[in-house]
Amino acid sequence: MPIADFPRYSLTFGPSPVHHLKRLSQHLGGAQVWAKREDVSSGLAFGGNKVRKLEYIVPDVLASGADTLVSIGGYQSNHTRQVAAVAAHLGLKCRLVQEKWVPWDDPVNDKVGNILLSRMMGADSRLDPAGFDIGIRDSWKNALAEVEASGGTPYPIPAGASEHPLGGLGFANWAFEVAEQEKRLGVHFDTIVVCTVTGSTHAGMIAGFAALEELTGVRRRVLGVDASATLDTTREQVARIARNTAELIELGRDLRDDEITVLEGWAGEFYGIPVESTMNAIALGAQLEAMITDPVYEGKSLAGLIDLVRSGDIGRDSTVLYAHLGGQPAINAYHRLWN
Repeated sequence: MPIADFPRYSLTFGPSPVHHLKRLSQHLGGAQVWAKREDVSSGLAFGGNKVRKLEYIVPDVLASGADTLVSIGGYQSNHTRQVAAVAAHLGLKCRLVQEKWVPWDDPVNDKVGNILLSRMMGADSRLDPAGFDIGIRDSWKNALAEVEASGGTPYPIPAGASEHPLGGLGFANWAFEVAEQEKRLGVHFDTIVVCTVTGSTHAGMIAGFAALEELTGVRRRVLGVDASATLDTTREQVARIARNTAELIELGRDLRDDEITVLEGWAGEFYGIPVESTMNAIALGAQLEAMITDPVYEGKSLAGLIDLVRSGDIGRDSTVLYAHLGGQPAINAYHRLWN
């Protein structure tokens, strides 16, 4: 059915704000760069992109009669923090599996930032030594079984909410929100740049902008910047979720291959480990725009945007929209980068 007909439980302040990054645009000397700020979109524990996804999952949670949200991520998962926030908001319990997805051996990595916030909100957050993988994990299945064994009724939310059947809807709707903001601002964004790891944020955008193209005839580029360092797996997952979401919202055609773009070059060798381009981008965004980005996700997608504008891959006559997905609470776990 059309995206507007899906049940949605509001968790945000409304449309996330859009603003012109004037000093960054001037510094790069090419395309005009704007940002859409999921990091300031909600009052639930600093918000972020997962809140927007959860808006379309919460109605199913409530209908299911579940009393416990069960999810998974890394030690510094933004997703699990946002699941914990939604659980607190709804008056539900929350069981989180926090795996060691990032080989970052800071002594406070499992104590501060996102994991601290999740525990503050009452989540039962348990550490697991398993490494990074964007797929379905046995540790998560075990957590679901443990909740059931203790008499609870779990509701499963996979990593990033990406493998959830409704996980792409939030950002399919985001595309329509962008179109309305373009009208109000008198601007047209021909290129969207977004970080991609578990994939449903990027995939939802692809499906949503494809639906807009069918309605308006206006084509946009949606460029995903890989931060997973598992490029082929991420490409496959983005494509699969995008096609599933397009079917859900009744796009009425197959997505073209050129609509599904995942770019490499800024992830480094390992998920969650910043490289030189990450740190340079974080510094540039902070010092020119006071826009704070993190070393795991947004620092890498911002690095991609900067290089694409500088190289002319995003042309001088373009107006590009950078999707800022949040992630700043994890910065505490990376404090030594600035010592």
